[in-house]
Amino acid sequence: MRLLAELGTTLAVAESLTGGLVAAAVTGVPGASRVFRGSVTAYATELKRDVLGVDGGLLAARGAVDPDVARAMAAGVRRALGAEWGVATTGVAGPEPQDGQPVGTVYVAVSGPTGQDKVRALRLNGDRADIRRESVRSVLALLLGELPRNGRAQDTEQNGGT
Repeated sequence: MRLLAELGTTLAVAESLTGGLVAAAVTGVPGASRVFRGSVTAYATELKRDVLGVDGGLLAARGAVDPDVARAMAAGVRRALGAEWGVATTGVAGPEPQDGQPVGTVYVAVSGPTGQDKVRALRLNGDRADIRRESVRSVLALLLGELPRNGRAQDTEQNGGT
């Protein structure tokens, strides 16, 4: 959250399998209110379509556990909540497979202000709690990797670093 604040940018979160855990992790950081716009927990497939704007044809053809659905969820929550950055999680935490995907299949996505969208496919092991916890860690790591670094970090690198 510190980097988001330094950049003067905002974040919105769309969650499915994590059910609010990403938002809880974000808001657990002091100062989150400066950057966090809000979240949508779209557990039901029709909410992904109706609230986040995920194409209904895509959902019908591939189901909710799909990299393009994750990408659309991140972009959709960014638009819906007026944030510069959006992140999303969708997948199967178990105990049963979903949409033809095995337990542990997860897609995390980030959508940025200049159209940079990135999706990461995960194949996670463990129980339901493990899969959800690792999904939270992975989506926040993906966001961090996409954020531009602040001016000081760039200057340090250009001057040889320490």
